[in-house]
Amino acid sequence: MERWKESQLHQLLRTTDIDTAYRISLDFAKNIGFKFFAFSITCAEKAGPTNTVRLNNYPVDYNTEYEQKQHRDIDPIVAHCHESMMPIVWNEELFSKVSWLWDALEYQGLQHGWSHSVHDEESGLCSILSLARSHSPVTALDLYENLGFSIFMGGHLHRLMAQTFPRQSVKPPPPHLSQREIDVLKLAADGKTAGESAVILNVTPRTVNFHVQKAIEKFSVNNKLSAVVAAAKAGYLPE
Repeated sequence: MERWKESQLHQLLRTTDIDTAYRISLDFAKNIGFKFFAFSITCAEKAGPTNTVRLNNYPVDYNTEYEQKQHRDIDPIVAHCHESMMPIVWNEELFSKVSWLWDALEYQGLQHGWSHSVHDEESGLCSILSLARSHSPVTALDLYENLGFSIFMGGHLHRLMAQTFPRQSVKPPPPHLSQREIDVLKLAADGKTAGESAVILNVTPRTVNFHVQKAIEKFSVNNKLSAVVAAAKAGYLPE
């Protein structure tokens, strides 16, 4: 690694202030050939509005229109990053359903870029880091040489910004299952039919199906297999 890169990354790692960390990341992005740098973090609460913080050096006109017209809700980059942590290179085809957004990127000199995300399941936060430029397309070599650096920056910025969000439990506790419901799901996981489970438990098949249905309702799933998987994830079924 070149000495200046190592020095800037160590400086970033020692930084505990988000504004300073953002400025260091912006300088690093420019030094590897990307004029524009953006970082955003979102907390989407099921019962409330989406709370997003954005830091970038994009043109003011672009940011203003993006916010006023709520382009984030239809941005294909945002949609991809919320679904996957795999990096995505921007291209016109990706914006085929919202071509005016691609036109806006081109007009502002933002058309050549890539993004990747950080997903924090415990807190429910999702961060997106983007690098962009106007002078040349992003190549496989760009990703090979610089993706590791951008992932490092994104992870550090995410940790700093996450500290400013209130802690919350996004995942509700698993539903309580009765012992009989656990028994029938364990037998289902072992491949037993309702009739076979009924013989083992000394009950009727109808009773077995009743307990399976109760478990399905408690996990809010659609079938027995999904209930078995949910019970296993919740720790009800031994490995």
